[in-house]
Amino acid sequence: MASSPDVTSSVDNTPENPESGSTERRGRVRLRRAAVMAVPATFVAAGLAVLTAQGALGVQFAISGMPFVVTADRLDGEGFAQFGGLDNMIKDSPNEGDTGGQVLVVTSVVKNGKITNMCQSVDLGGIQLVLKAGGGNTPVSVKNLAIDSDQITGDAEFSNIEIGRDSSTFDKVPIQGPAGVYGQQADTVVIKNLYQHNYAATAAVFKLPGLKMSFSSEGCK
Repeated sequence: MASSPDVTSSVDNTPENPESGSTERRGRVRLRRAAVMAVPATFVAAGLAVLTAQGALGVQFAISGMPFVVTADRLDGEGFAQFGGLDNMIKDSPNEGDTGGQVLVVTSVVKNGKITNMCQSVDLGGIQLVLKAGGGNTPVSVKNLAIDSDQITGDAEFSNIEIGRDSSTFDKVPIQGPAGVYGQQADTVVIKNLYQHNYAATAAVFKLPGLKMSFSSEGCK
């Protein structure tokens, strides 16, 4: 998962400070950072869940800031974990908007998974690049897949779930999150009618049977 060093210094934010504008932005970044611990809990309370797994690879690159959508009829995962974090864009990215170049995300982890009827789309400025795979009798298969999301919906079922565990102590997936960060993990996860709004992903293995890529006026829904 992409992250930035902690901001520990305090800055005078009075009108006399000539850098008050940049200070306000850093202040917002610190607030987003503080909110990381609460995000997964909010998702659980709302009944939301996500496909994925972060494995030994994690999201370790500067994101473009252009989100992409993933939908699927069903995800079956073995080994699941989830915790909050921040993804970062390059300095002065044209896509940063009012985010300060950082996006608050939930990193979700599935050690091994199958995805039925997967669709992925990204808006390229009025035209959608659409990828479809895993239809018919052969689902998409993933190993150590990580996806950083800021919106997730679906009908989820977990087995042997642990909610509120320190993410640095995960043992059901091959990665641990930051120390002191709220996390959850489970032996298995099943998610039907999955929808994700994502910013980054990595995978050790990503097999896409029946892959089809095309441009379209509509993205995945």
